[in-house]
Amino acid sequence: MQTVRTAVIGVGYLGRFHAQKYATLPRSRLVAVVDADPEVRERVAAEVGCRAVGDFREILGEVDAVSIATPTPAHYDIARECLERGVHVLVEKPITETLEEARALVEVAASRSRILQVGHLERFNPAIRALEGTLGTPRFVESHRLAPFKERGTDVNVVLDLMIHDIDLIQSLVRAPIVSIDAVGTSVFSSGLDIANARIRYANGCVANTTASRISMKMERKLRLFQDDAYVSIDLQQKVLTIVRKPPEGSGATLGQVSIEERSYEQGDALRLEIEAFLETVCGERPPVVTGEDGLRALETALRITELVQGGAVEP
Repeated sequence: MQTVRTAVIGVGYLGRFHAQKYATLPRSRLVAVVDADPEVRERVAAEVGCRAVGDFREILGEVDAVSIATPTPAHYDIARECLERGVHVLVEKPITETLEEARALVEVAASRSRILQVGHLERFNPAIRALEGTLGTPRFVESHRLAPFKERGTDVNVVLDLMIHDIDLIQSLVRAPIVSIDAVGTSVFSSGLDIANARIRYANGCVANTTASRISMKMERKLRLFQDDAYVSIDLQQKVLTIVRKPPEGSGATLGQVSIEERSYEQGDALRLEIEAFLETVCGERPPVVTGEDGLRALETALRITELVQGGAVEP
């Protein structure tokens, strides 16, 4: 098995988990963790058994692949320099702050023949993975992603923090260009949007209604899909997939009769699966699950929604 020299840049709340996974995966040799905060990097380095570094440039030339889990404003500069120095990159979502930055990263990765994978973790949810071979063409999609307020994550608004997960999932399932968006939202506790709703119409006729809130009393992550012959409900938090189907033509079933199938999955470790897939891609064994282009498309939609909410406009 090919061993990949790895590092994690930014080892706060989420980056620490990245470091833990790299430290235990047999394909990875974790070289260093990088963070501007000496106390944070020393603590995580001691926990996972590697070097603690203050500047990521010190490890370029020593690593093959990195995870970038810094605050979003730092993604572009760090990812670009890593890619230019020949390092494969897994960058947390959103890929960057701006579309110009995201496009530039995609171009640099292609020109250097490096992997640029974006951390849209829900793609590795077992209930989502189980949809393969089950889902046809959705006609209507509804998603709810609700969470209580936490100060962590407020460096971006709720669309870029939470809704972008569902934007990416829906775009990967619908696979059609967006025709128009209608969006509303407001700020409550932070300086950015804390709750938002968007109605997205796609060129194939599908409509998606997606809601995200970080000021709710409960946690909820649900996705519902309606197609011509079935209704599919996914509890992303509990990892439960429910499929309600009408019987096939000529079956003799009475009007309104349906079959209901419910599948429950182990909670698993989506982050470990994401990093394993990244390392397999680095080793040339599979294409990336979430490409830089996927991250760019999700960011483009999220920014369109943000602009519509802030401007109070509706796309024609």
